Amino acid sequence: MEKLKYALFTGCTAKQSTPEQMMSTMAVAEKLGIELVELTEASCCGASHLQDYDDFLSLVLNARNIAYAEKHGLTMVTICNTCQLNTAMTKHRLDKDADLKARVNEKLAEVGLEYKGTSQITHFLYAIIDDIGLDKVKEMVVTPLSQFNIAPFYGCHNIRPSELQNETHKTPENPYNPTSLDDLIIACGGETVDYEEKNKCCGFHVELQAPHTSAVLAGKAVAGAMDGNADWIVTPCPLCHLKLDTQTDHLSKAVGRDVALPVLHMQQMIGLALGCSKEELGLKHHVETVDFV
Repeated sequence: MEKLKYALFTGCTAKQSTPEQMMSTMAVAEKLGIELVELTEASCCGASHLQDYDDFLSLVLNARNIAYAEKHGLTMVTICNTCQLNTAMTKHRLDKDADLKARVNEKLAEVGLEYKGTSQITHFLYAIIDDIGLDKVKEMVVTPLSQFNIAPFYGCHNIRPSELQNETHKTPENPYNPTSLDDLIIACGGETVDYEEKNKCCGFHVELQAPHTSAVLAGKAVAGAMDGNADWIVTPCPLCHLKLDTQTDHLSKAVGRDVALPVLHMQQMIGLALGCSKEELGLKHHVETVDFV
């Protein structure tokens, strides 16, 4: 199989708050024969908060990040749902509005950059599904996860708005009944847990404005996975991971019951199936102890 090569937009979370996600991304890429060129010049996507304060600045910021991928002539791959949303939204808007694109490029010219619209943008989840293929992943599994019931937690920014996100990958995703993460669990040999909250918001982005609502959303997600007899949760988003893994006391109080499960990054799940060590995958960095490996 020809080696795949992408421009990796890490976002800020994987380099700061969830270093285990960065570790496991690189470990899994090596196993899958993927070359990742890290966009070290790139900056935060705005995290869906800058966008509310200064929409034009957010477009310039994200267009700048995409322009670095274009300089490499590569598809940009993201590992955060919110980064995926903001970069994909920027590309969508600029590619469809020549005047807006020109205004953004006026600002980018000040730092010697130009957004051309030549690089595609996709999440690592869809790069694996669309470009590697689930059958190939299944063939490469050396440690099937058959003893685990695994609850997928999609997060909202990777599947909504669907008309935008389905521009970025070849396999359309139904935001009301997503299947990509379920299919990946099955390819890794695991048993999927179907529960109502798997495609809901984790509450991360309203934590400061409405902390109780945020905790209820996350608490119900963990509770739903537990009630489905899950051994652990897997998510493709580091922000969802932070919310579900680090605040179990707060979540338990919000929903009136004890809720806690190990929460793995998607890359860690794949890495376990492909034979990566727990050290390579950074499993010691979790708040909820991952003690099954």
